[in-house]
Amino acid sequence: MTKPAKATLKATPKFPNEKAERAYWENHDSSEHLDWSKAKNVSLPNLKPTTKTISLRLPQHLLDSIKMAANSRDVPYQSLIKVWLQEKLHSH
Repeated sequence: MTKPAKATLKATPKFPNEKAERAYWENHDSSEHLDWSKAKNVSLPNLKPTTKTISLRLPQHLLDSIKMAANSRDVPYQSLIKVWLQEKLHSH
C-alpha cells in the first residue's frame, strides 16, 4: 500500500447513517483519506469481547459433575466451562 502525498488526501465524507458509511468503506481505500504513517497503537482495555450463544448437548451425568465442580469453586457452571475451554485451547 503506497501512501499518497499530503496534498492528495481526500476529505472524509459525511455519512447520513452507519449503513451508508459501511457501504462506502467496503468500496474505498482508507489510505486515500488518512496518512496511516502517523497512526499510533492504542489500548482499549474496557472493551468486552463479543459473545455468541450456543446450544451444547451434554449427558446429564456430565452436566451434573460440572455443576458440582462449579459449586465447589463458587462460580457459575457456564463460567467454569468457559475457563476450562480457554485453558485447554491455550495448552495446545
